[in-house]
Amino acid sequence: MLLSTGGSSPAMLKEDWSRIVAEVGHSVPLVLLAEEEEAPYVVDAIKDGVRGYIPTSLPLSVAIEAIELVRAGGIFIPATSFLPNSSVASSADGTAGRAVFTGRQAEVIAALRKGTSNKVIAYNLKMAESTVKVHVRTIMRKMKARNRTHVAFLLAQQDSACW
Repeated sequence: MLLSTGGSSPAMLKEDWSRIVAEVGHSVPLVLLAEEEEAPYVVDAIKDGVRGYIPTSLPLSVAIEAIELVRAGGIFIPATSFLPNSSVASSADGTAGRAVFTGRQAEVIAALRKGTSNKVIAYNLKMAESTVKVHVRTIMRKMKARNRTHVAFLLAQQDSACW
């Protein structure tokens, strides 16, 4: 069974997946498809009986293999949730903060700094344009930015503060 968070945080859906696992037991493995990649969400889901946690940032081919692993009786946990890249970002009030980005998010950030469009980013990084949009939304949320231009502005502001 595949449960998509639909853009909601996994914390908001915790009750839903807990209920599903309680109703079907372990006879039907549950895989959670979510935008969030942070380790606490993944750990909570697995502790509650979810057998697979697939971030939407994963390539489709990896997601399919993860589902196959769960169908075969395994458990899938994304390594990206536990091996983050750190990037310094400014918060909305201009003070420096520490935001944690995955490797793919860091690649998208590098392209955003250059003003690259989502379509070109998708082509260059060999991912779907919808996946780029998910990364941009996640980056904006983590940086408390209003739009992609604000992300570039905050990054440029942080760079100038480092000099």
